[in-house]
Amino acid sequence: MAPDLVNGVLNWVGTPAMVASLLLFYPPYYLFKTCYSFLSWLFPEDLAGKVVLITGASSGIGEQLAYQYALNRASLALVARRESSLRHVADRALELGARDVVVLPGDVSTPDDCDRFVRTAISHYDRLDHLVCNAGVASVGAFEEIPDVTSYSSQLDVNFWGSVQTTFAALPHLKRSRGRIVVTASATGWNPVPRMSIYNAANAALINFFETLRTELGNQVGITVVTPGWVESEMSRGKFLKEHGQVEVDQEMRDAQIGLFPVEYAKNCAKAMVQAARQGERYLTVPAWFGAMYLWRLFAPEVVEACYRLLYMHGHGARQADAPSRTMAEAGGKQLLYPTSLRSDEIKE
Repeated sequence: MAPDLVNGVLNWVGTPAMVASLLLFYPPYYLFKTCYSFLSWLFPEDLAGKVVLITGASSGIGEQLAYQYALNRASLALVARRESSLRHVADRALELGARDVVVLPGDVSTPDDCDRFVRTAISHYDRLDHLVCNAGVASVGAFEEIPDVTSYSSQLDVNFWGSVQTTFAALPHLKRSRGRIVVTASATGWNPVPRMSIYNAANAALINFFETLRTELGNQVGITVVTPGWVESEMSRGKFLKEHGQVEVDQEMRDAQIGLFPVEYAKNCAKAMVQAARQGERYLTVPAWFGAMYLWRLFAPEVVEACYRLLYMHGHGARQADAPSRTMAEAGGKQLLYPTSLRSDEIKE
């Protein structure tokens, strides 16, 4: 009886009381955050000599992150499956100013590899200051048209468990250095788009995991959660995990999925990510305007869903790539809104 009574009272009193307290609290809180952000911008973290481990560093955002950390004279440990591409990135990073680079080929979906990455980095440098969890793979396809949903399980192994396992191995070393974790999730974690249901779910899990970890760790280890929109990468070039569980390049489906969204350059995204990490930011969305979509999702979700259905969903009996979004992209949108690098379907070996 007592819990029912308390909840009944709170249903009537709690909501207006919390709204009123928020209105009173937010102005001084916002002023404090503004002043703190200004000071962080004036005095960002000096990365010279710091040790940074980056997963998914062979291409796209991860490659550009390696270059941005190199420009700040950090020492790098680079992780990816493709060793030849990784060594090319390492050579370029050294040219740009990295103090040292260790190449660590392997697969973040394998727990033993995640432990090995961290052990090797610690063995070489004897410390770890930044862990950048950037490895990821995207799937595309309407959920009800997936012949076997278990074909997409590898996406969770890479996007979610890969970051979790690497963080678990690195956390004692990051606590010792009072370091930082930088997580590349996706705006689809809070703004899910059609035909990417498993990818959306993996990113929502990733965001919530690191939000929880932030609370548990307090100020022992900083955490910057990055939620990019469409950014120049192999994914925006059309590299997707398809319905049969294999990775393919499908630029028709890419055009249908991106539609008329502008694609940000990977270099700009990486530069903003490193700057946010240096300033101790909790969140970053790139491009910044993409964050405004959160307000639409929060206050008018039915409108957002209706627009997505109109743009992305194909007619009965049509191919998934035959969506209005692709028609708009091919009518001239992608020539204006996509970087020229995305016109090629070549993927690094």
